Amino acid sequence: MQPYQPSRTAEYMAFFRALESARPPDERLFHDPFAPQFLRPGLRRAARIAQIPFAARLVDRYTDFRLPGARTSAIARTKLIDDELLFALRSGISQIVILGAGFDCRAYRLSELRRATVFEVDHPATLAIKLTRIRELLPRTPDHVRYVETDFIHQELSDALVKSSFQSGLPAVFLWEGVSQYLTRDAVDAVLRLVATSGRGTRLIFTYVHSGMLDGSLSFRAAKRLLCGYAGLGEPWIFGLYPERVSGFLRERGLELDRDLSAGEYRELCFGAASKGMRGYEFHHVASVNVPPHG
Repeated sequence: MQPYQPSRTAEYMAFFRALESARPPDERLFHDPFAPQFLRPGLRRAARIAQIPFAARLVDRYTDFRLPGARTSAIARTKLIDDELLFALRSGISQIVILGAGFDCRAYRLSELRRATVFEVDHPATLAIKLTRIRELLPRTPDHVRYVETDFIHQELSDALVKSSFQSGLPAVFLWEGVSQYLTRDAVDAVLRLVATSGRGTRLIFTYVHSGMLDGSLSFRAAKRLLCGYAGLGEPWIFGLYPERVSGFLRERGLELDRDLSAGEYRELCFGAASKGMRGYEFHHVASVNVPPHG
């Protein structure tokens, strides 16, 4: 991300959510009425056009041509993570930490999250834009949301959370979506250490990219073009994991892998039979992690 500028990839995620939300209620996987408000005029027009049934197919096809697999992967993982967050709440967790929150509006669109304290953590530039939009859309800032400014590379996350009234001794669910690939290994380790030392029953839901995409050892559709595109936005991808090593990687850091799904797998889970025609972004994974009993 460029200094003093909001994340462009956060805006693209909002665009994908806006496209899905434009679908008829009986067809869409979720509804995010806030997403269009975070788009620049051109993308906002495209999201508005997508509300017209025949035009929606054209917008989807053009988007998929420009960013193969990104839209369907983003939509499916949004639905998957929504469901996992709600499951965590039903198990008694009352703290939700959204790391690299971007323009994620789960705290406002999922009514069940109002029963929890939600900590939205991100770079000050992105949070500033988000807060401006939220204050335009809602009569007041929700009491259950805390905004935590931090830089994952240069600042200590635990200190920022504690100052925002996060209770480290109580269980929490950490959501880390679309962030790890931008960080150094040391920054990733710092986040995982924080999760591992949180209260018993804590869960982590995080996404990562296959290391084979980054080192070129495996071939994925449009991988080189995507990597160049993100680098051109000033947001290069530098960290990844090999799926077969994820369990051991987490165990070394005091965590326990519960489930790891590739884009193809979580698209099938969310889209069903329709996923058979979806291609691209197979390098993207969503992992669900537990904090085992300490000691």
